[in-house]
Amino acid sequence: MRIVKNIEVEGKHHLPILADLFYQESNSPKDVVIFCHGYKGYKDWGAWNLVAEEFAKRNYFFLKMNFSHNGGTKEQPIDFPDLEAFGQNNYVKELDDLDSIISWLHKDNSYQAEINTEQISVIGHSRGGGIVVLKAANDQRISKVISWAGVSDFASRFPEGEALEFWRKNGIAYITNARTNQQMPHYFQFYTSFKSNEAALTIQTAAEKLSIPYLIVHGNMDETVPLKEAKNLNTWYPESQLEVIDGANHSFGSMQPWTHRELPSHLSLAVARSIEFIES
Repeated sequence: MRIVKNIEVEGKHHLPILADLFYQESNSPKDVVIFCHGYKGYKDWGAWNLVAEEFAKRNYFFLKMNFSHNGGTKEQPIDFPDLEAFGQNNYVKELDDLDSIISWLHKDNSYQAEINTEQISVIGHSRGGGIVVLKAANDQRISKVISWAGVSDFASRFPEGEALEFWRKNGIAYITNARTNQQMPHYFQFYTSFKSNEAALTIQTAAEKLSIPYLIVHGNMDETVPLKEAKNLNTWYPESQLEVIDGANHSFGSMQPWTHRELPSHLSLAVARSIEFIES
């Protein structure tokens, strides 16, 4: 298995998009799987490397990416050394980053002999699940879409009332990262960017517009994104497949750091079901 880490892909927003590639080098084209992390996430979090290996073992060309403004750097892609970038992130930038990655795969690069760009599946975890649905509804280069513990709505995740006015007045708000103890900033542009693009960022509209196979994987013990959100997605696109993993939490049993050489059982189920879905 060949593993290439921290490739820099040029994006549209002045910071590079970091990507990892996992594949069996064979000089023959392989179907592509792109993985997008969630909020306060990154491509090397928890057991994501083991997930990539599992897909590569099944002869997929697996690419996992850091969104350009997720707060990581090439020198330190794990955790959040660049909090200024994190504060300047928004949903539009993440959609543009995914677009840049898909376009890079289609361009003449060192991996063309290994890539079948006619078959690209996208997987998103949590907030990334919303991003991939938005993108898949409007990009014919995507063949199949999968959300793992994916959100069904962005608007409800913004504060209201006094909290919103405090944010507006101060121009910045902070959230504590319980694991790193960092005070992670959100500039008010995050809200204004969403409101300016709300129609294009409404996941329900995108889900109802989908015309490609869609798999929704969710745990019934998800403490962060309720199972109801998965059911909403399934309702909005009745042709979708809903896979509820009994006992699974938001990260399907993974955590940071993940020091085992095996996937947690619930995440292993999510991977197996996703591979089955892509192959069907």
